[in-house]
Amino acid sequence: MCDRRMVRLMCATVPSGSAESATSPGAPPVPASELADEVLARLVLTYPKGADAERAGEMAAYMKGVAPFLGIMSTERRALSRGVLAGLPRPGEADCAAVALRCWRLPEREYHYFAVDYLRRYVRACSSAFLPVARHLVTTVSWWDTVDLLAGHVVGGLVAADPGLRRDMDRWIEDDDRWVARTALLHQLRFKDATDTERLFAYCLRQSGHPDFFIRKAVGWCLREYAKTDPDAVRAFVADHADRLAPLSVREALKNVGA
Repeated sequence: MCDRRMVRLMCATVPSGSAESATSPGAPPVPASELADEVLARLVLTYPKGADAERAGEMAAYMKGVAPFLGIMSTERRALSRGVLAGLPRPGEADCAAVALRCWRLPEREYHYFAVDYLRRYVRACSSAFLPVARHLVTTVSWWDTVDLLAGHVVGGLVAADPGLRRDMDRWIEDDDRWVARTALLHQLRFKDATDTERLFAYCLRQSGHPDFFIRKAVGWCLREYAKTDPDAVRAFVADHADRLAPLSVREALKNVGA
C-alpha cells in the first residue's frame, strides 16, 4: 500500500490560479473511499516520474494556460495509468466520484486527464445521481480538452442509461456557462441511431446565434456527427435554417456530406 499521508497532503495543497475553484464551496462533497485513497496515493507517486519541464511549458501554452502540466505525453501517461490501476478492483459510484474530485483538486492537468479516463472506463458504475459531479468537472478548470470527453462519454453515458436526464440537458442548454451549454450540445455525439433528433436540432437552434466560438463549433460538430447516421436529415435541417446558423456551424455540419 502507498503512503496515504502523502496523498492527503498533495490533494489538500492547491496553488493559486484557476485550479483553486476545484475546492470551491459549491463543489460536491468527496465521498469516503478506500479505493480512491489507494488510487490517488499511487497516482501522485507515479505520474511525476514521467514529468518533463520543457514539455510541460509547451503543453500549458498550447492549452492557453488553463492549468500547469507535468509534461507527460498521452502514450506515456496511459502506460503510467495502467500501472497505477494494476490489481485494483472495479469501482462503485462513490469511488468514481472520490477519484475524480480528488484528481480535480490537484493542479497539474494530467491528473484531470486521469480522472476523465477513469470515468470513461467506469461510467456504467454511475447512476443519474452522478450528474452533479459531472457538472462540477465541466465547470471547473474548464477547457475543451476535458469538457468534450466528459460531454460525449460521461454525461452522454449517464443520459443514455437514464433518459430522464434529458430534462437536465434541457436546462443545461439554457445555461449561461458556455461549457455547460457545449456539453448539452455534445452529449449525444455517440448516440447514432438512438439520437433524440428533436432535441438535437432544437439545441442547435437555441444556440445558433451564440457569439462564442466554442458554442458555434459545437453546433456544427454535433450536426456533423449525426450526419454519419442520417445525412439527409442534417442537410435538410441546415437548408431550412441556414439564415440562423453561423457560417462556422454550417461548414462543420456539412463537412463530410456536402450541401
